[in-house]
Amino acid sequence: MRLGLALGYWGRGPSPDHVPLAREAERLGYDSVWTAESWGSDAFTPLTWIAAQTSRIKLGTAVAQMAARSPTTTAMHALTLDHLSGGRMMLGLGLSGPQVVEGWYGRPFPKSPLTATREYVDVVRQVLRREAPVTLDGRFHPLPYRGADATGLGKPLKPITHPLRPDLPVLLGAEGPKNVAQTTRIADGWLPLYWSPARPEAYALPESLPDGFLVAPMAQVRVCDDVAEGLLPVKTMLGFYIGGMGHAARNFHADLMARMGYEEEARRIQRLFLQGHRQEAVLAVPDAFADEISLVGPRERIAERLELWRRGPVTDLLALAPDERSLRVLAELNR
Repeated sequence: MRLGLALGYWGRGPSPDHVPLAREAERLGYDSVWTAESWGSDAFTPLTWIAAQTSRIKLGTAVAQMAARSPTTTAMHALTLDHLSGGRMMLGLGLSGPQVVEGWYGRPFPKSPLTATREYVDVVRQVLRREAPVTLDGRFHPLPYRGADATGLGKPLKPITHPLRPDLPVLLGAEGPKNVAQTTRIADGWLPLYWSPARPEAYALPESLPDGFLVAPMAQVRVCDDVAEGLLPVKTMLGFYIGGMGHAARNFHADLMARMGYEEEARRIQRLFLQGHRQEAVLAVPDAFADEISLVGPRERIAERLELWRRGPVTDLLALAPDERSLRVLAELNR
């Protein structure tokens, strides 16, 4: 099982720890480093900054939001950074949810997310292969555009720049069973948001996966003496995602928690968060749920629990928000 460093997205401003952590991860033998975006910092610019100050570690987006860019624009970002980094880019994509897509990007959330994702990946692949001008008779991403307001002058184009790698890895952040199944067919890997090594059946991941397919979940990693205290940041993240990252009637994160056996708790977290009781929502996250999707506690406890992660389909464990000590201990335990 390879290790990755997941830095997430910025809060109020850039973290001074991100580049030092990425460089330390590279020194320790981590395979990859990943950035993200929500409605603040973007995923590609920090990754480029990190690329300029590292030499070997792979560079991934987990995830770049599809609604933020047309698929050709995303492919341009990926092929550019792949060239600048010497072939280290890994493109992780995700749909996000209706609140962000419509509220932040000002675009309609696709009525058929599976089709929209499939078309998006198709266009990205065409750009990276550069075998012919890019065309798609698509519902969501038609190329050339031929809508009612089109000039009719659009023409299929090939990228001017020759991509460094036509097989640049494309991974998808998918949560629903149908999305996960499609991901195994059209992508090179899957980026689970929450992964419990004790409940692989909750994701409907096929038993037989394509050769080389990546399963790369993120997990908060924290070496500490007090497990309950170490789980608080995990519960804070879960309270925000399950309570606030989505509408009361349509929250993919809450739905996933429900499928993992915590339906009553998920709905209670949602209610508390939406009523403005954010701290209560965080405290309502069961320690057991936070614990099974993270690696928290003394070194010996993490070593024991790490074995559970190795036994399943996980190929890459992306350590989210660790300090340098936790980063180092995880590397030592995974050797």
